[in-house]
Amino acid sequence: MTDLTSLTIAAARDKLKSREISALDLTESYLKAIEAANGALNAYVAVTPEKALAMAKASDARLAEGKGGALEGIPLGVKDLFATEGVHTQACSHILDGFKPNYESTVTDKLWAEGAVMLGKLNMDEFAMGSSNESSYYGPAVNPWKAEGSDEKLVPGGSSGGSAAAVAAHLCAGATATDTGGSIRQPAAFTGTVGIKPTYGRCSRFGIVAYASSLDQAGPIARDVRDAAILLKSMAGVDKRDTTSVDLPVPDYEAALGQSLKGMKIGIPKEYRLDGMSEEIETLWAQGVEWLKDAGAEVVEISLPHTKYALPAYYIVAPAEASSNLARYDGVRYGLRVEGRDIADMYEKTRAAGFGKEVQRRIMIGTYVLSAGYYDAYYLKAQKVRTLIKRDFEDAFHAGVDAILAPITPSSAFAIGDKELAADPVKMYLQDVFTITLNMAGLPGISVPAGLDRKGLPLGLQLIGKPFEEETLFKTAHVMEKAAGTFSPKAWW
Repeated sequence: MTDLTSLTIAAARDKLKSREISALDLTESYLKAIEAANGALNAYVAVTPEKALAMAKASDARLAEGKGGALEGIPLGVKDLFATEGVHTQACSHILDGFKPNYESTVTDKLWAEGAVMLGKLNMDEFAMGSSNESSYYGPAVNPWKAEGSDEKLVPGGSSGGSAAAVAAHLCAGATATDTGGSIRQPAAFTGTVGIKPTYGRCSRFGIVAYASSLDQAGPIARDVRDAAILLKSMAGVDKRDTTSVDLPVPDYEAALGQSLKGMKIGIPKEYRLDGMSEEIETLWAQGVEWLKDAGAEVVEISLPHTKYALPAYYIVAPAEASSNLARYDGVRYGLRVEGRDIADMYEKTRAAGFGKEVQRRIMIGTYVLSAGYYDAYYLKAQKVRTLIKRDFEDAFHAGVDAILAPITPSSAFAIGDKELAADPVKMYLQDVFTITLNMAGLPGISVPAGLDRKGLPLGLQLIGKPFEEETLFKTAHVMEKAAGTFSPKAWW
């Protein structure tokens, strides 16, 4: 970590505008950091040095003319789920081998329009299906954090594991990520970073490889709350190419930081207190309550009675949508092709060779629950449960609650190759127990680093907000961040 790569986006932005540093120097520092660390962390699956340096030079020219955008000269990493024109875009899957799109995702297009610099594409679980980044065709990304006194390599969470690892290790100033069931918030919690999943429809999904279309939402992972606010402002907005994006003004999220919490009511959902939950998570949650009370907020217990049905309902809805979305990968037009006796044989061989085990598992679950004999029993019922989960949150907000405080993960980061989790997919799915309800209800949620466990590993808390009230989350998260402090791993790479 050099002096330049240790700058937050806010600090780098100010120094770039005052011409204390150049975008070229900043970008070169990050490229050197990636070259030195990526062999150990595997955060990037493709680095784009020529493109980055060209973009940085263009940024310096605009800054010299006083025409810099909101992110002028800021080097970012991009999750491999976002289409980047002419650059590796494979959702970390073998089936998309060699695919380079001839178009740009709306989110990344907005970032480049604001002057951001692309460093490369970040590792992730294949097609965003996973909670540990272990299903990537390119191998797992490695968490920059290690437990005290241990050399064991830990997961950075998933599916946006590469994004979280790169931000925590200062291999980019910030990163794009996506959240279908916790894939921004859980990796942020595991790496001591800040991640926000915006309200469904706040950011365009155009050009993002689809996993579950009614659940997917883009958002940033950053080093602190201010940086996350800066990034989301540039990423959000309506897009005519995505009919699910909502035409609402995008606020200046950064302006919300520092506002008082007096008069706010924070809900604590009793259903999130699970049997066997780590004592450290319980203690941290209680600490979060005290921080909010000290800031003048009122804290009340609330009930979200259908929470216990969220996990099974999610693992019906998400695979069902995935099986439909992933039907397009057949070896005909792009990506991997394994020749067969006829076209049907080619389809089968290509998909068998191209998709990893977890993706195959979810496609098969999804195809099963959508099949003629089981559609009503599974998919239709899961959608009804989803409506009830959404209503639980609506009832809490109608009762005067402004935001909800909850845990994000059942524990801190676990070891890569954890035998118990590898042997039982359901145990791995339980990593999402605190995060999926927001995706089912379409609500915004932010992950804030809140402390370290007894092993010296980061733990996070999440704030859940009303639809399109991300400003409330940012101002509340900023108060918690000031109370907890920020956390960085000790460099071993």
